[in-house]
Amino acid sequence: MKFFHSLFCCLSVCSMLGIGLSACTSNSSVVETPIASVPTQTNAPYKQLTTPFALSPTETPPVPAPTPVPTPTEIPSLWIAPYLPAPIRQTVRFPENLVRAYNPELASLRLEVGGQNPLSHWVYILVVPFPTLQDQVSFEDLLNFWKGDKVGPFAGIPLLLDEGTYGIFKAWWGAPHEGVVHVMLKTSILDYAWKTRPAWALIPFEDLEPRWKVLAVDGQSPVSNEFDLMAYPLTVPFSVNGRLSPQKYAQALTSVLPSTNRDPNKLTVLVMTGVTALVRGTSNLMALKGVTYPDVNIRDYLRGADITHISNEVPFAEGCPLYYQAQKGLRFCTNPVYIGLLEDVGTDVVELTGDHFIDWGPEATLFTLELYKERGWLYYGGGANLDEGKQPVIIEHHGNRLAFIGCNAKGGGYATASPNYPGAVRCDYDWMHQKIKELRAEGYLPIATFQHQEIYSYKVDPKIRLDFTSMAEAGAVIVQGSQAHQPQNIEFNAGAFIHYGLGNLFFDQVDFSTVTQDAFIDRHTFYDGRHISTELLTIHFIDLAQSRPMTTEERQAFLMIIFKASGW
Repeated sequence: MKFFHSLFCCLSVCSMLGIGLSACTSNSSVVETPIASVPTQTNAPYKQLTTPFALSPTETPPVPAPTPVPTPTEIPSLWIAPYLPAPIRQTVRFPENLVRAYNPELASLRLEVGGQNPLSHWVYILVVPFPTLQDQVSFEDLLNFWKGDKVGPFAGIPLLLDEGTYGIFKAWWGAPHEGVVHVMLKTSILDYAWKTRPAWALIPFEDLEPRWKVLAVDGQSPVSNEFDLMAYPLTVPFSVNGRLSPQKYAQALTSVLPSTNRDPNKLTVLVMTGVTALVRGTSNLMALKGVTYPDVNIRDYLRGADITHISNEVPFAEGCPLYYQAQKGLRFCTNPVYIGLLEDVGTDVVELTGDHFIDWGPEATLFTLELYKERGWLYYGGGANLDEGKQPVIIEHHGNRLAFIGCNAKGGGYATASPNYPGAVRCDYDWMHQKIKELRAEGYLPIATFQHQEIYSYKVDPKIRLDFTSMAEAGAVIVQGSQAHQPQNIEFNAGAFIHYGLGNLFFDQVDFSTVTQDAFIDRHTFYDGRHISTELLTIHFIDLAQSRPMTTEERQAFLMIIFKASGW
């Protein structure tokens, strides 16, 4: 009885002083079970009256009401799943009325994988080493693979994950079938995948870099600027769940947590293209079938980008015939009406390093520059004079700061820009290296392009390669050859993506050789100030002007040739 009497007194005092139960009892922040009720005393004395009275036979003596026992109040606590990404775990700021719990069983709230009260949606991507032929998988195949079915293009090949990603998908999909995943250090996955090709991995979007190739899942790719976050099967929701008003606390936490790891306002898509020369057979078909005839099948590749690069080698000239008339020594011009094709593909920046930029004299060259200015197009690698041609083109989009710089490596009559004369800029490698270093130090991502020697080979000449790799070593993130009519090999060097030749975009060489019938359009993705991905779009020419996307069989055969030439 002494125990109950002491407890009763303690509770009563706490109640009168307005002190919470937790302050009078345990130091624990959460009370899991209610305290047993205090027994009611049945022999308590009656209240002493000043005037005696007698009870009637039907009356019973009054019994005082028991003193109420305070109800235990649960202190709200939040458990954060340890597998959640670091940006989530490290940015949680607890409101004043919420404390951290370290045991999910005792916590009143849990921040974990789930879609009931979502705070964030985290994007994960399936990736493979860049020289992989496979482009996509179905979500059904992926999920069945996780469950142990030997299905899909990577059947029998363990899926690589880091420990955090494994914990997330184990919570989301359930434990994987034994042997279908390989959990390893985040920093080791990329090199391991390249050494053990074929290989594939599941990584968070923020870990993407260009040596990975992104696999589309059910046709959705997170490196696309048309990506649908909520329709993508590998978007994982993180929610507040539990027994204590999770919706209320979800609203409080939403303001302090990142909503996603893929913000579309930080993403930029750039397409880079090869040779454009609207002359000869190309211009003749444009005259017969329409100005936009050449891009009918591929315009979406070009127009879908945030920034579209065109390397137009030939000047527009007033009076230039609509139909091509052979000129001695390959002297080219393009009728101004054909600029409608460049408008249709969504041109934003024009490279002027081409061999034929001065073909029709300085008047046509200056006239061409005016046409570009009227349309708001930027240009580099050539200009009204040497100083203008050397200036990098600076484009800022969604926080990504791109700088285009280029030159003509042949020099001589191909690169005529001087202090007082227009044309393409001759390569001054020392100046370019220094300028690229300066641009990189200022926070720009330099993109260096060449009009170099035209070699009809899938593998670039070793001497030419030195010029390209020197740009990468100076700090360029992309180095491209815009001169090659035949597509050429690819390389990763000093952190840069190097493509020695893309082939033609609009030029009439379909009958020149089988090797000039195929070409690349390179689609690059930048995110939050980094170059994170490159997609190789492949096209095949069907006549002197028009191309189309390759079939799956054509594409895989073509990529095998290029990857082999690249040493992969």
